Amino acid sequence: MKICRKCVLPDNFPGIRFNSEGICNFCSGFQGIARMESKKSEYRKKFRKLLKEHKGRHAYDALMCYSGGKDSTYTLSVLKKDYGLNILAVTFDNGFLPEQTFRNIQGVVENLGVDHIIFKPRFDVLKKIFGACSKENIYPLKTLERASVICTSCIGLVKFNALRMALEKNIPFIGFGWSPGQAPVESSIFKNNPVMLKQMQEVIYRPLYKIAGRLINPYFPDEEHFNGKYSFPYNIHPLAFLEYDEAKIYREISRLGWKAPLNTDSNSSNCLLNSYANQIHSRKYGFNPYVFEIADMVRKGIMTRQEGLRKFAK
Repeated sequence: MKICRKCVLPDNFPGIRFNSEGICNFCSGFQGIARMESKKSEYRKKFRKLLKEHKGRHAYDALMCYSGGKDSTYTLSVLKKDYGLNILAVTFDNGFLPEQTFRNIQGVVENLGVDHIIFKPRFDVLKKIFGACSKENIYPLKTLERASVICTSCIGLVKFNALRMALEKNIPFIGFGWSPGQAPVESSIFKNNPVMLKQMQEVIYRPLYKIAGRLINPYFPDEEHFNGKYSFPYNIHPLAFLEYDEAKIYREISRLGWKAPLNTDSNSSNCLLNSYANQIHSRKYGFNPYVFEIADMVRKGIMTRQEGLRKFAK
C-alpha cells in the first residue's frame, strides 16, 4: 500500500491522488499553518462576541454532548473554567461505555460543578441498529471517508437527540468535543438552520427508521420542532479554534480525576464498540475510518507523521 509521504492517507482512500514526489492532493491543497492560525484567531473572536449576546440569558448557556472521552472532557472543562458557561452535560449511553468512563464522567461533572444527564436509549433498539450497520452500508458513500457506518449511526443519534433537548430547553449552544481533524475550523461555530437541519436529519433518520421503525422517534426532533416555535442553537466545537496539545489535554483532565480506560482501542478513550466498528470498516473498504482525521492533524502539525502511523499499528 502506498502512503502519502507527508500525512498518513493510503492510496485506496476515496479521491486521493499523488504527485511525482509521493505527496497526496490533500496535502498539496493545504493552505498552511499561518492561514490556519489566522482563521483560529478569527473564530475565537467570533465565539467571544456570541457569548456576549447569549451568555446568562437562559437557564443554561450550553448543552455539552459529553461522551466521557478525553476531548469532550477537555472541551467541557474549557467551556466551564475558561469561558464561565453554565452547562448542562448530556451523556448518550450507547451500551458500550467502559466502567472507567462512567467513573470519569461522574468525577469530572462533580469537580467542575456541572449539571448532568445520562440518556440511555433502549438497548434492544440500539442492538438492532448496530447489528444492521455491521452488515451493510445504509448511508451515502461520502460518509465512509470520516466514520464507520456504526459510528455514523451513533453520532447521528447523539447529535439529533442533543438538538431536540437544546430546542426544548431553549439552550443557545450545543458543544461537541471534536478534535481539529474531525471538522475544519470554518465549521467550529455553526448556526443551525431549521430547513437545512431537517434535510440533514432525513439522511440519518430514514435509514434508521427502516431498521427500527417508530421506536427511534424520541431521539429526533419532530415536525413541531421545525415549525418556527423554537429558536435554533449554534453548534460549537472549540478545539478547532483553540490550541490542541494532547499532553496539555491529558494534564488538565487528569486534574479532574480522569483516567484512561485500559480496554479501548488507540483511537477511542470512551467506547468499547469503536474497535469492532473500525475492524469491519477496514475489512470492507481497506482503510481505517480515522485515517482522514489523523492525516489532517499530521498536516496541521498537531502530531508527527510517525505518531499518526502508530495510531493504526495496534
